[in-house]
Amino acid sequence: MPLLRAFVRTARMIRHTPRLADGLTPDDEVLLDVPDDRLGPALVAAGRGEYGPAAKLLATTREAAEWENRDRYATRLAAFARSRSEWFDDWLSAAPHDPDALLLKAELAVVRGWESPARAELLREVSPLLTAAADADPRDPVPWRIALDHARGTHASHTEFEELWAQAVRRSSYHYGCHASALMYLSADWYGSHTECFHFAERAAADALPGSLIQALPVRAAFAYLTSAAGNLPRERLDQAADLAIALSGEYAAADPWPAEVRNLLLAVLIRLERWHDALDQLRLIGPYATSFPWDRLSDDPLGQFLELRDGVRIEVAARTPLRPRQGDADGRGADGR
Repeated sequence: MPLLRAFVRTARMIRHTPRLADGLTPDDEVLLDVPDDRLGPALVAAGRGEYGPAAKLLATTREAAEWENRDRYATRLAAFARSRSEWFDDWLSAAPHDPDALLLKAELAVVRGWESPARAELLREVSPLLTAAADADPRDPVPWRIALDHARGTHASHTEFEELWAQAVRRSSYHYGCHASALMYLSADWYGSHTECFHFAERAAADALPGSLIQALPVRAAFAYLTSAAGNLPRERLDQAADLAIALSGEYAAADPWPAEVRNLLLAVLIRLERWHDALDQLRLIGPYATSFPWDRLSDDPLGQFLELRDGVRIEVAARTPLRPRQGDADGRGADGR
């Protein structure tokens, strides 16, 4: 019987794997961390040593209170400045009190601090930069997201964390970046537990606005749980987190770069849960937009990891698809669609 099962599995894979590539972006067209149409030109200009477009972009997000975009753009621009800082050094020299330059300065300092073996000590030294960024525009929640990341690295107490969290939500009750940073602090890998992490994520998701990426917090908690060394949460809770993120993903168009990271994260969780058909659905929705997170948590080659697991999903779906699909089945799905 084991030999027969192996033969049937192989036959199914040979028959169905090729056609399951339909709707998937070819490997050589899948890109990692693609900037959107607003960020792309700013990065190109920075590569030429020009800070003007980056300054204008961040100023626009601040003036229009586009806090989610501001956070994303600041993170990407700081990452670029970490390897090529000339344009940013020129910006600071020209406008040392610019709120947007101060925001990047704080983000860059915290990122560099996290990379050092003397992390806690270095991060404590950059605290004045966080204060300066927060004071530069009291409406802006992004400095408080940076402060929450900083708190995790400096071993801040729960009381200190709660004070920072109160400042963050006072400025933006539904800021995804602040919620994601708080979730990491509360995770079992840092200063909380799986139970505390899930409770925070589920409560925030229940209070979130329609279409808000905050509804993906439970699946983020699920990823933290599934990649940890221990835990005994019920499978039902993990599936519910995945189902909520699937519903959120369905509210956005296919190949939309905005929810790309959430979809990549959801894909990683679905693979861990062996929900192969759901994983294939998300691959088609992801399109060409692979993201470093979560794959950089699993491999030093995040794009290669994404492509490898994408092939693995197709193989698993093919192996579970009958040689002659039953009438009414879609790609051999069972009644639960998994």
